[in-house]
Amino acid sequence: MPNAPMTIAADGISSDNPAADVLQGLSSAAARRRLDEFGPNATPETSQHPLRAALGKFIAPVPCLLEAAIVLQLFLGEYIEAVIIAVLLVFNAALGLFQEGRAQATLAALKSRLALNASVRRDGAWQTVPAAELVPGDIVKLTLGSVVAADARIRGGSVLLDQSMLTGESMPIEAEAGRDTYAGALVRRGEAIAEVTATGARTKFGRTAELVRTAHVTSSQQKAVFRIVLYLTAINGVVTLALMAYAVSIHLTIGEIIPLALISILASVPVALPATFTLATALGAQALARQGVLPTRLSAVDEAATMTLLCADKTGTLTRNELAVTAVAPMSGFDETHVLLLARLASSDAGQDPVDAAVRNAAQARHAGDMPRLVTFIPFDPATKTAEASAVDATGAPIRIVKGAFATVAALSQPSPAAAAAAASFEAQGFRVLGVAAGAPAAMVMAGLVVLSDPPRADAAACIADLRRLGLRVVMITGDAPATAAVVARAVGIEGATLPAGAILAQSRPEEFAVFAGVLPEDKYSLVKAFQKSGFMVGMCGDGANDAPALRQAQIGIAVSTATDVAKSAAGIVLTEPGLGGIVTAVMAGRVAFQRIMTYTLRSIVHKVRQVLFLAIGLVMTGHSILTPMLMVISMITGDFLAMSSTTDNVRPSPQPNVWRIGHLTLAGVLMGVFDLIFCVGALAIGKYRLHLGLETLRTLTLVTLVFSGQAVFYVVRERHHLWSSRPSTIVLACSVADLLIIPTLAVTGFLMAPLPLYIVLSIFCASVIFAFALDAIKFAIFQRLKML
Repeated sequence: MPNAPMTIAADGISSDNPAADVLQGLSSAAARRRLDEFGPNATPETSQHPLRAALGKFIAPVPCLLEAAIVLQLFLGEYIEAVIIAVLLVFNAALGLFQEGRAQATLAALKSRLALNASVRRDGAWQTVPAAELVPGDIVKLTLGSVVAADARIRGGSVLLDQSMLTGESMPIEAEAGRDTYAGALVRRGEAIAEVTATGARTKFGRTAELVRTAHVTSSQQKAVFRIVLYLTAINGVVTLALMAYAVSIHLTIGEIIPLALISILASVPVALPATFTLATALGAQALARQGVLPTRLSAVDEAATMTLLCADKTGTLTRNELAVTAVAPMSGFDETHVLLLARLASSDAGQDPVDAAVRNAAQARHAGDMPRLVTFIPFDPATKTAEASAVDATGAPIRIVKGAFATVAALSQPSPAAAAAAASFEAQGFRVLGVAAGAPAAMVMAGLVVLSDPPRADAAACIADLRRLGLRVVMITGDAPATAAVVARAVGIEGATLPAGAILAQSRPEEFAVFAGVLPEDKYSLVKAFQKSGFMVGMCGDGANDAPALRQAQIGIAVSTATDVAKSAAGIVLTEPGLGGIVTAVMAGRVAFQRIMTYTLRSIVHKVRQVLFLAIGLVMTGHSILTPMLMVISMITGDFLAMSSTTDNVRPSPQPNVWRIGHLTLAGVLMGVFDLIFCVGALAIGKYRLHLGLETLRTLTLVTLVFSGQAVFYVVRERHHLWSSRPSTIVLACSVADLLIIPTLAVTGFLMAPLPLYIVLSIFCASVIFAFALDAIKFAIFQRLKML
């Protein structure tokens, strides 16, 4: 620009001729003032202190109950037991903390997508400054290969912009003076001057980052753990209070009441339940990683099992996010090969222009011996919307070849009603249509049409068909035009209506529409929230920055292998290999993990319901606690933690999405717990009234009975049908053998407890086997009644 004298206004912009001199940019002083006013051109930093995150693991329901037990044990001077419980507490917290948290990675990835530096005009001269120092009103230069550093309005020149990762538009756009562009867009061709209109959090990219930061949904797994602990605490809390009242009424000493309260707390707490949830999903995550699916947070494995609705982005997710020649429509006197080769002559040999690349790829394998020889090539001109080539035929006669927007090429060639009709038909279907004309410079004819589109992924249709067979509903959410979206939806098997323009998104339901087109990033985010409020467990599959808020908000976000870092870090699952088959793999793995978790959960409910009631009845029968704190800790370690082997068990994935029906699960557990209680009380009654065992020997008998009945319950609840319907895993069998050997051996030898005769131990074992088959019949009837099979 000319360095003519100019008057600088207070804000640093020329005031002599605003229409022209605005392109002189700001002064350094004005830029500093605006930087102070608007802040840096960067997404805000927010992070949780690691210590605070760690402390959060110790204030959930289960940790709080364990901490109360530790305090009581320290008060009683039972330091070994207190240390054991503390180790279990830290184990749960460490396992959960190690596997969680990716929100900060998401924001870091968003920040990394922005340009690091920008060419800006300051004090009447071009300078390179850090992108963070840009302010509204700055004049910046956009050049080939650069990333737009802030939201801006083009003031001069023209560029081809790839904004697909921001807006969802599958086609690059030609941007000239007056057109807005956004931070993060990639310049594919040309050069332009633009004025910055928004920076930092005010940009489209910044608003997307804010949505990602605030997006949050509590996993169904977390809700399930909380509700299970709440139910067990409520049930056992009432029993424990009654137990304490009875202990006072029979004049037990404080020295006996406090240990009894401690045992009641330990009996009420599903100590290993959080660790089992974490371990089951961690093992599922490892299995997925071996199959090209990478979970970024463990809860995503469980959510894959409960997902009922998958929202899929179009561009780059269901499609390849690259232009390709879909069809060639030759006109009279030409064939497909000649149309493609003529279009190839009017295309560049290299470069980032996606249209030229698509034509080059399509024409690569075509050959014709009578093609003209290229003389000169004129690249695409945004002003004329055409690219052109000059050539000569075999006789040396000049030939002009033009490729570009159909309307422009049609105006340069002889009228062709057939070409106009064909172009209108393709455009109505959402395709991009190029016209190719050739002939004498003053008498070109329409050679044919080249139809471009972003084609679906090869496995998209098969994946969607598999998901529908698994009971999932699939809808498309895209920023692309409705016509284009509808074409792709039909091609991949997404059936249903397209949301009409102007419809209220928050009131639109996936039962009514299958295609939601023309939506903004915040619209995708709002749609996911609306679907969640309607009762759907929502999965979101995407690849771009515009998908990141929705990926973060969904119960399970899925990023494809070609996704941006932004999308990958916002998602709960990343497909590391090409294709969409990993989605089906994740669903199946999630359902396997869900069944394993439900086995342990049901077992925990049965045991915790039985144990406190058993303590109460034992107190009534003997006048004393029938377990000591040490025996209870031994029971927890050999029972609860060996039962974590259920996370490796052989299970069948359910054919439909899983649902945490906590009410039904609790009811089934309570009913089976009552029968388990009857068995345990019967064994205690025989020991006291028939065998006349002493208190310490009765305590040993109680522990052995709990171990054997616990194994019986485990093998009953591990199968949704009859217990003999499937073979347990090798690890499950090994842990069962360990449990059945450790405690009986201690009991028979009298180590850490009073000795119990071997014939009594064997008798309890045989009774437990009979009890397992009886309980299995009861379970099957309960599951049928509650529709849990």
